[in-house]
Amino acid sequence: MTGTVGATRPAEPGNTSGRLPLLDVLRGVAILGTLATNVWLFTAPGGESVMLYGNDGITPMAAFLDSPSVGTLAEGLLRTVANGKFLALLTLMFGVGLAIQYRSASRRAGRWPGPYKWRALFLFVEGAVHFTLVFAADVLMGYAVVSLLVAWLLTRSERVRNTVMWLSLFLHLAAMGLLTAALTAFPEEDTGVPAEAIDLYAHGSYTDLVAFRLDNALALRIEPIITFGLMVFMFLLGVRLFRAGAFGADETGRRIRSRLSRWGIGLGVPLTLLTSLAGPNWFLLDRYVVAPLVALGLIGLVGWVLDRVTGRGPLASGLGALGRMAMTGYVTQNVVLMFLCYGFGLGLTERMADTGPGWVMGLWAALSLSLLVGASLWLRRFEHGPLEALQKKVLARAR
Repeated sequence: MTGTVGATRPAEPGNTSGRLPLLDVLRGVAILGTLATNVWLFTAPGGESVMLYGNDGITPMAAFLDSPSVGTLAEGLLRTVANGKFLALLTLMFGVGLAIQYRSASRRAGRWPGPYKWRALFLFVEGAVHFTLVFAADVLMGYAVVSLLVAWLLTRSERVRNTVMWLSLFLHLAAMGLLTAALTAFPEEDTGVPAEAIDLYAHGSYTDLVAFRLDNALALRIEPIITFGLMVFMFLLGVRLFRAGAFGADETGRRIRSRLSRWGIGLGVPLTLLTSLAGPNWFLLDRYVVAPLVALGLIGLVGWVLDRVTGRGPLASGLGALGRMAMTGYVTQNVVLMFLCYGFGLGLTERMADTGPGWVMGLWAALSLSLLVGASLWLRRFEHGPLEALQKKVLARAR
């Protein structure tokens, strides 16, 4: 599985050189977007345990449909906008990053996957620690496994990669369709989150929560299992878009992004409204089929905005900085929310339970601003984010 890239295969297409600002901004957008989803898990009664007890707690428009009001409408809109779209975007960005690393190894005539296997191992261990100690909906473990497969596929022919890419999408769509049909034909009664789970996250100790995650590890890890095909597809699509020049500042990049925007926004937004209002039994289609389509539109939309921003304003700079230290940003947001929301910390979830959804949206906005400012200030003094620097140091020793 390991070979010398330059000696066995032609060098990667070098359609761009240097760092691509759009990629950093897109990563930053993806981090804040995943925060807009995760914040509702941390602030729900029972916290992340809602993932085990039906999906009404995470259906985007559930609160508005149950109790229409201005507040629940705002909540529903934010959750609908965030649900799955930025997770898909983040997944695609990981594929782009893998393509960049392969291109770098190709130019150096280095071995591939070679040292990348250590990078994937680091990512998996980091994800396992993150899952156990911080947040049950970790994405890093799944990305680590998929990255090993895709890293190997990068040494295969384009025909092999395309076959795997489209077969993965077909199997994923078939699985989501069958599961949705089963949920619709045989709906289960939603019993809600048990009182003991709510009490655990409101009053339990930190070690109690760690033990709960470990006791329910398989069930809490079901998302990366059922979406494995989608992750493979999005990784390979990221590779393909990067090689086509979709993220460049030239006419080719703008043309590709315009096409992505038309399809992703033009088709994805109406489908999102349909699936998000159709009820909890359509949640899988909403999050894992329609959302990735919208994510492609977001690439075009963000690129369009960035093309028209005169100079590099504070928002673009902040997003770019956060994107450069995306791993740190992703883990940091979950650590902060854990201490703010759960009972062993400030316990805001229980304290603010009767105040409506406004405080949750305010928490998202405040934490988003803190991440943007913090990333900008950090990178003024340091070259890498804390976790990125740790990864670089560990991998240097592993080699």
